[in-house]
Amino acid sequence: MTPADHAPIPRHALVLLAILTLVWGTNWPLFAYAVREVSVWTFRGIALPVAGLVLLAAARLRGQSLRLPRQHWPAVLAASLFYLVVWNVASTYSAVLIPSGQSAVLGFTMPLWAALIGWAVLGQKLTPRMLAALILGVAAVLLLMLPSLQAYAQAPLGVALGLLAGLGWAVGTLILKRHPVTGVPATVLTGWQMLLTAVPIAGMALWLGQGQWFMPSWTSVAVIAYIALVPMCIGNLCWFSIVGMLPANVAGLGSILVPVVAMVSGALVHGEPLGALQWVAMACSVGSLSLAVLKPRARAAV
Repeated sequence: MTPADHAPIPRHALVLLAILTLVWGTNWPLFAYAVREVSVWTFRGIALPVAGLVLLAAARLRGQSLRLPRQHWPAVLAASLFYLVVWNVASTYSAVLIPSGQSAVLGFTMPLWAALIGWAVLGQKLTPRMLAALILGVAAVLLLMLPSLQAYAQAPLGVALGLLAGLGWAVGTLILKRHPVTGVPATVLTGWQMLLTAVPIAGMALWLGQGQWFMPSWTSVAVIAYIALVPMCIGNLCWFSIVGMLPANVAGLGSILVPVVAMVSGALVHGEPLGALQWVAMACSVGSLSLAVLKPRARAAV
């Protein structure tokens, strides 16, 4: 066991973890309100540059350099294409087409996708623990998918896009793991990724746009501003702070609890289904992500 495992967990780190889980989990039901008057592309084309600029401004206020070395640009561009373009567009469409809580469960299958890609493409070994995580993850997806296919006309597309979002996040993460960006603060890296992502998404918004320009209602503006400033900025800042203060097995609780909060908040906000089937699916999801993310503690030497 490493010394970090013995160190007491700072109370304010757990507070940040609770804030992160709350703002990321309650974010999913808001997607439907964000795209009531504008397209998914326009919504993300506005929120991403706002969030990116705020993150870079926060990094600058911390005294961090905003420079991204030239040798890292190819990996950052490739990772951004999957990590943020696919994730942001697919997850938003999915949360509109199917219940947002179920979309969150599907989107947060990214650790399972990363394990499968690592096994199939990179030759990494699938441990019994990860194999059990995959089985539970598949069970969670099937439990959510089967009844939804009957209840929602566009459910197959929503389910596929939810899984695609998780796949995009996993591929982007693996690209950065294979080509790590060293010497760049995580806040700066994410800020630049958001700005890079905003370019193709804003271009698609302009290309697909129909009708005349108009000013959305103040409620749509408020929701888009909230998502850009709170879940995307404050959430990321909380995450960057957490990973530096908590062991990986504790920090990983964020990706486990967010879908649970998303499903409960979706039931409260939109009246989305939250019966026995959904609770069993959530239990499978929590078990799956726990096996994939939380590493077992090593026994202390006697």
